[in-house]
Amino acid sequence: MTTPTQDQLTAALATVEDPEIRRPITEIGMVKSASVDPDGTARVAVYLTISGCPMKDTLTERVTAAVGKLEGVTSVVVELDVMSTEQRQALQTLLRGDNPQRDIPFAQPGSLTRVFAVASGKGGVGKSSVTVNLAVAMAAKGLRVGVVDADIYGFSVPRMLGVDHRPTQVEQMIMPPSAHGVKVISIGMFTKDNTPVVWRGPMLHRALQQFLADVYWGDLDYLLMDLPPGTGDIAISVAQLVPTAEILVVTTPQLAAQEVAERAGSIALQTHQRIAGVVENMSYLPCPHCGEAVDVFGSGGGAAVASSLSRLLGAEVPLLGQIPIDKRLREGGDSGRPLVLDEPDSAAGKELLCVVDKLTGKPRGLAGMSLGLSPASRNT
Repeated sequence: MTTPTQDQLTAALATVEDPEIRRPITEIGMVKSASVDPDGTARVAVYLTISGCPMKDTLTERVTAAVGKLEGVTSVVVELDVMSTEQRQALQTLLRGDNPQRDIPFAQPGSLTRVFAVASGKGGVGKSSVTVNLAVAMAAKGLRVGVVDADIYGFSVPRMLGVDHRPTQVEQMIMPPSAHGVKVISIGMFTKDNTPVVWRGPMLHRALQQFLADVYWGDLDYLLMDLPPGTGDIAISVAQLVPTAEILVVTTPQLAAQEVAERAGSIALQTHQRIAGVVENMSYLPCPHCGEAVDVFGSGGGAAVASSLSRLLGAEVPLLGQIPIDKRLREGGDSGRPLVLDEPDSAAGKELLCVVDKLTGKPRGLAGMSLGLSPASRNT
């Protein structure tokens, strides 16, 4: 029986991605050693970024599966070690560059990540449910997606995505946990039990800044930010920190929600942000007996908000979708399994997927982006 060559062993390990960094472990210095004994036992030593890494079991399973497929390997033994301070610093430099100034990558002129700030005028309209379902549906399309739970006081995204472990810190970088292919960060990952966050405006701004600059997001296609209701400190901070963020307004059909949603959207006039569109949640309740739409909260609110904001901004603001009431949407949020995963063919699932198609229809590129260039002067 022939055993794999060193090149074959390295090639197999190159297919293993770190669960948090999302890069091959061979590229980021995580492979300490790898060899195969004459009897076919493969021995792989892997560096963890920190002691007690929450993803060590997942990493072990991935290494075992990748190496175990090689012809001639009879068993796989994975040994875990921990990076030294110097190795972690080298990893940070590799991922973020040798720049002591931690910039917000999404605010840089060359960023290709589209950022959606999901806003609502009032609470209780299902803004967070819409956010996590859109994010998971985007990830299911093969897109690289992140979610910032910017609702510092009323954080709920970790539960809705089924995230139950804390982020890993590597030097000055925070590695966000992932769920259903979506990277996520929330203040709820740093608080004990259900402890409330009691902060004033400057602390909120600093927390949001850290979420954007200190978290290692990698190369994202889309970043969704779940904002708190209203037009307070966080909405202003988002406009300052990520001025290219597009506002996605979530409302319900009722008049009271419509009026405050218009106020939430009209902040774009002051912050000079683009409004991506309006999503009407809880649009109607399909009758369980005849299927007829029952307007529990009235009708037309989403269209009215889109029309009002279009007039106010002088540009078309589309109504992207009308999501019906479905108890499975709530159940998915409670269980950490968003509706679009298990019930994509439901009326609510189809509408959410339709919204994703409209939001992601714009190609990723530099078209329409200011490059900071000015015409050179010519001598005549």
